[in-house]
Amino acid sequence: MVDMAWRNQTAITEFILLGFGDLPQLQILLFLLFLVIYIGTLAGNILIVTLVVADQHLHTPMYFFLGNLSCLETCYASTILPKMLAGFLTGDRTISVPGCIAQFNFFGTLVSVECCLLSVMSYDRYLAICKPLHYSAHMNSRLCFRLAAGSWVSGFVASTITACWISQMLFCGPSEIDHFFCDYTPLVKLSCSDTSLLALVTILFSSILTLPPFLLTLASYVCIITTILRIPSTTGRQKAFSTCSSHLIVVTLYYGTMIIAYQLPDANTPRDLHKVLALFYTVLTPLVNPLIYSLRNREVKEVLRKALHETVNFITSSKLRHMESL
Repeated sequence: MVDMAWRNQTAITEFILLGFGDLPQLQILLFLLFLVIYIGTLAGNILIVTLVVADQHLHTPMYFFLGNLSCLETCYASTILPKMLAGFLTGDRTISVPGCIAQFNFFGTLVSVECCLLSVMSYDRYLAICKPLHYSAHMNSRLCFRLAAGSWVSGFVASTITACWISQMLFCGPSEIDHFFCDYTPLVKLSCSDTSLLALVTILFSSILTLPPFLLTLASYVCIITTILRIPSTTGRQKAFSTCSSHLIVVTLYYGTMIIAYQLPDANTPRDLHKVLALFYTVLTPLVNPLIYSLRNREVKEVLRKALHETVNFITSSKLRHMESL
């Protein structure tokens, strides 16, 4: 009966993403800041993917998953930042209802996949540090592919089902979303349809795709830290911890800000705080991922140094051949 009553009203066709529109004097500064972040995110993650694919020394399970994570972070940033940048530059913050649902679908997929990938990477480090003699036998190429493919497929299926459900709902106003992207909670709040069953399905999917990966990640690092503390030599402990400390930083930043953001009650928490926390796991994590892994990883730095050296030699030899031909 409620749905039938709402159907007599005109359904809205677009939303307005308020974002950071309450800071009109900072729009140009914010545009330049997020543009630099976006360019840095794309450059850093695409560089890691290129190095992992091109260099044989990085054809290992750890770097295979790192390449997947960098590919995901590139998609992550491209899902949110281009629309945000356009809003800063033009002042037009409208987004169509299908476009908003599509953005939510991509965002939900990537969040779920990242949770799964981070748990897979922690399991990989657990085997490498706690079960080194069995590592090669357990973490073979077939298992790596299945774990990565399972992460992508499960995240896509769960998010697409939710997005298709939302696309069937009615939105009769208001049309303003007090966020900088189409997140689940502010989007569903604008629906005039019954969302109780959707809420249950969403809780089920999110529990399956976030809670078990988080617990697996937590358990893996408890075992890793326990094993590292048992190593008698200080040098051995430092070497073992250096192989997983970068991953631990990314996991802490990602899960920490996300858990705080989604556990804070909407009624008693300023929306600006939710936006700031969302910036950490949607914008800053994709940026710091390549920085942390490249600056703290000796193998990646060595491969990058070698690639830069070969590039400089190629450019120099090309210029010399050009000058000789003249």
